Amino acid sequence: MTALTLSTAAAPGLRADAIVIGVAKGANGPSVAPGAEAVDKAYDGRLAGVLETLGASGAEGEVTKLPAPSGFKAPVVVAVGLGAEPEKDAGFDAEALRRAAGAAARALAGAKKAAFALPLTDAADAGVVAEGVLLGAYSFDAYKESAKETKPAKGNGNGNGKAPLAEAALLGGKPRDKAYKAAIERAAAVAEELNRARDLVNTPPNDLNPEAFAAVAQAAAKEHGIKVQVLDEKALTKGGYGGILGVGAGSASGPRLVKLSYTSPKAKKSLAFVGKGITYDSGGISLKPAGHNETMKCDMAGAAAVFAAVVAAARLGLEVNVTGWLALAENMPSGSATRPGDVLRMYSGKTVEVLNTDAEGRLVLADALWAASLEKPDAIIDVATLTGAMMLALGSRTYGIMANDDAFRSAVHEAAEESGEPAWPMPLPEHLRKGMDSPTADIANMGERMGGGLVAGLFLREFVGEGITWAHLDIAGPAFNEGGPFGYTPKGGTGTAVRTLVRVAERVALGDLG
Repeated sequence: MTALTLSTAAAPGLRADAIVIGVAKGANGPSVAPGAEAVDKAYDGRLAGVLETLGASGAEGEVTKLPAPSGFKAPVVVAVGLGAEPEKDAGFDAEALRRAAGAAARALAGAKKAAFALPLTDAADAGVVAEGVLLGAYSFDAYKESAKETKPAKGNGNGNGKAPLAEAALLGGKPRDKAYKAAIERAAAVAEELNRARDLVNTPPNDLNPEAFAAVAQAAAKEHGIKVQVLDEKALTKGGYGGILGVGAGSASGPRLVKLSYTSPKAKKSLAFVGKGITYDSGGISLKPAGHNETMKCDMAGAAAVFAAVVAAARLGLEVNVTGWLALAENMPSGSATRPGDVLRMYSGKTVEVLNTDAEGRLVLADALWAASLEKPDAIIDVATLTGAMMLALGSRTYGIMANDDAFRSAVHEAAEESGEPAWPMPLPEHLRKGMDSPTADIANMGERMGGGLVAGLFLREFVGEGITWAHLDIAGPAFNEGGPFGYTPKGGTGTAVRTLVRVAERVALGDLG
């Protein structure tokens, strides 16, 4: 991963491959953002005009490269758009800084060192810029022969054979200031684990089945002092985990339930994170048509997010107990697969009539939610690429939040906004529950077609223990970016929800999430 340093050096004398500056979109054209004063001075105060001549406007994510002025040790200046110029005496939005840093880092693939002279008013700004750099420099080249000559490690390239930006110096940072150092260390821990989640989402399903995913979790748990327990088919059968077993019944790769437990001796609260981990979703007997199954390696993005968040919490030493539950299975058609019309007895004892085997995520989550509930945590949050209906409702960049407690839903939404993850609170209308009534079982896994994302949330609520606060994040839209990269977001796995979960854990540890 890109190395980060804080520097008080002046931009002209710093040895680097490039100097990154910010440009805002002003009322009368681009304006040079704070932090780039020395660079602007070297252009005799005409840098904004030069950039406008080159076609720059300051729009968010826009990258313009130009030769550095005489006397600079760096040969290139990279001007990155920050979007609209803020009001007088107001700073730039944290997400604007994060996205700009990410866009610049991606544009500097192949460079050994870059100096970032973006606006830094405090340690928090340094943290978001660092996070943007680390996330923007990511890509996944593990399966590309062309990338092997430039880097051997998984997930460190930029998708075009060039090595990632090797080092980023944040100008205006305070190397000896504890707050700045802590912000950089937090950014590094969160970004590294989020990038690990991206790696998992991007790994082809022939190399990442439930057993392989569980092995990755076990290795990370050992490295970071996290207790881990893995239930295989035999243990799941003995325990009566009918949902997970039913979904995995058609695959040659057996299902797993992984429990990761991070405990803090100073913790006063406990959280449980539950992740959907369908390592490949063919739809099962209710087979997906061509055009809908090519990216289904990403159907374990919820489990990847939960895994990454637990490890990040451990690395940050948060004063809250966090347990992660990874419900892992591969949903395949075969002679042993669950059929539409079958009835599964879940871990909770409830029976579910399976009307559609492609509504499998809620089945594995149901077992994991009940397992988490038995430990009586203060709150449970599940994360899943659950429904196409949520994508239709909110698009490809925003995830939905449902909960059994309005205040908790709002708190999770606030944590998402603080983290820079677009999310939106969604309701759980009671009238939709009746559509899941079954003449054969306690509940069916399908209900009304309209509002399908909300129906899925109501189904999951049935498997949350009484009196336990719960939220459900449907990340089907933003979990996998099928378009081009933007800001710090790459094509492919995005690591959505990792930052929200970490922020929730931080706020609970500080006692300000209820």
